[in-house]
Parts: sequence; C-alpha cells; structure tokens
Amino acid sequence: MTITSDSVVTLHYTVSTEDGTTLDSSEGKSPLVVLLGRRFLIEGLEDALIGKSKEDSFNVSVNPEKAYGERADELVQTVPRSMFDGMDVEVGMSFRATTPQGEQSVIIIETTDEEVVVDGNHPLAGIPLTFDVTVVDVREATKEELEHGHVHSEGGCGHDH
Repeated sequence: MTITSDSVVTLHYTVSTEDGTTLDSSEGKSPLVVLLGRRFLIEGLEDALIGKSKEDSFNVSVNPEKAYGERADELVQTVPRSMFDGMDVEVGMSFRATTPQGEQSVIIIETTDEEVVVDGNHPLAGIPLTFDVTVVDVREATKEELEHGHVHSEGGCGHDH
C-alpha cells in the first residue's frame, strides 16, 4: 500500500540538525505510529512520507518553514521578575503564558534580579532538520480513527469522544 493522507503509518526515525547532532530517535524503542494528515508530524516530514510504501527508507531535509517555522524576534520578551512572584525561576524552565493570541508556551532564556527574558519560539524554530526514516508498516485508517483523528490500538482508543 502506498502512503496517502489518512494512512496509518508505522515508522522508525532519527532527526538531526545539519551538523549531525541527533535530536531524537526511535532507535531501540517502539516505532512511531501516526495517522497522517492530522498535523501530528511536521509538514515537511508528512509531505516526504506521501507516496512511500512499507519497507521504504529515505533521508529528507526539512527547511524551517515546513518544520517549526522561522524564529520570530517579537516572541522574545523581557518581563518584570515580579510576574513570577514567589517562584524560583531558572533558565530553561517553561511556562504557559496568556497572550493576546491565546495560550502559548514560553521558555526562560535569561534572568536578572529585576527581569526575566522569555522566548515564545519553539526551541527548533529556524533550524533546518534532517530525518532518516524507515517505513515499518502502512495501512488504511479505520472509520473510527478517521472520525477521532488519531490512531487506535487494538480494542479502541481507551477514552470517550
């Protein structure tokens, strides 16, 4: 079977930066099982999977615009430390912040006695990614999986919709 949008795809992957630094991998773990076309994977990887078949292996480079987007300088903001009153904040911590655009994740990238610098960009924004992928299996999604928008294991999805 050839992979299309709405296929259930089982795959092994390794994702790395251009310099070869591995960011994540399914090596030595269970393969990833995903319903394609539901925005579970980044756009560039989904695009590369279309037309592939079981046992295909490939390498694809994905530019930021089809991955986690370009970095947006306006998403880096300095806020008063008093906004974190009573909290012990450290570089690397992440929080959910309420913004005019809704809830957003931010990461603390710098702190001083008076201020905290937060970054609302995804940590991989602006970074081209390289994927090494092996398609382990592909099948048609069930009607229920398509209705629910995610893959079900044997016996269903285990929750009410």
